[in-house]
Amino acid sequence: MPEALFGGVNAAVLTPMRDDLSPDPVRLAARCRWLLANGCDGIGLLGTTGEANSLGLDERRAVLEGVVAQGIDPARLLPGTATPALTDTVTLTRHAAAQGCRGVLLLPPFYYKGPSEDGLFAWFSEVINRTGGGTAIYLYHFPQQSAVPFTLPLVERLLRAFPGTVRGMKDSSGDWDNTAAMIANFAAEGFEVYSGADEHLQRNLAAGGAGCITATSNISAPWAQLVYAHRDGPEAAAAQARMVALRGVVAGPQLIPNLHEIVARSTGDAAWRTPRPPFLPLPAEAAGSLWARYQAALPEGWQASQATA
Repeated sequence: MPEALFGGVNAAVLTPMRDDLSPDPVRLAARCRWLLANGCDGIGLLGTTGEANSLGLDERRAVLEGVVAQGIDPARLLPGTATPALTDTVTLTRHAAAQGCRGVLLLPPFYYKGPSEDGLFAWFSEVINRTGGGTAIYLYHFPQQSAVPFTLPLVERLLRAFPGTVRGMKDSSGDWDNTAAMIANFAAEGFEVYSGADEHLQRNLAAGGAGCITATSNISAPWAQLVYAHRDGPEAAAAQARMVALRGVVAGPQLIPNLHEIVARSTGDAAWRTPRPPFLPLPAEAAGSLWARYQAALPEGWQASQATA
């Protein structure tokens, strides 16, 4: 069975914005560097948390190129390259491969609701065939956002048709039964199942999953790495509980602005405070309350500052 390409802890990293709301690859690369030195094995770039679907194709390419130019190893990057448009998805996937990325994360085409299994299979087949099949494809199951789920039969068809190319899944459904079914049915064939829900990391690993790709890893990566390294026992259990507590601080409709605020305060860099509309920075009162809850969720004696990020 092949080794998991992104096994371990992967942060679904935020994208910093400049004053004109353009993405800032230099600041992003610095944050990636900090995450990789503080618990992360890889970086999920330009995903939901990274506001990829609020960025244009040229911006998405510039972000990836800029991060790589700043010295981040592209082998440790898993960029999201899906759009509702087949040809744009192909363009971004080819670009990621040209930059040296080993894999990409693909949402299903998410504008038209209720597509048939045959239609979805045809869409993914076209993407893979048009990109040459040399880049590992990770399926992004997030039905709350996409409204288009990956079913077991569809995953099985894709695995049979494209062995070695369709390599895994990020399951952000929060439905442990679904994650467990993906592991039980396909992990023995080398299919890498990553939890997108922080609360499921420990049992994902126990069941044979490959790790996590989560938004909260922007602020909880050190504890996620303890869970990944130890798997069970009191240290892993305590770290898992810490991850759940931190997720509880930021979870909800304002997840992305909440994370921007925490990173801004913990790094001392106010530029991190700004997401791209339709998200907005938190009002002052909400920001202060969030910071207090974040500090309370950290272990006693833990330094909240990440000023070297």
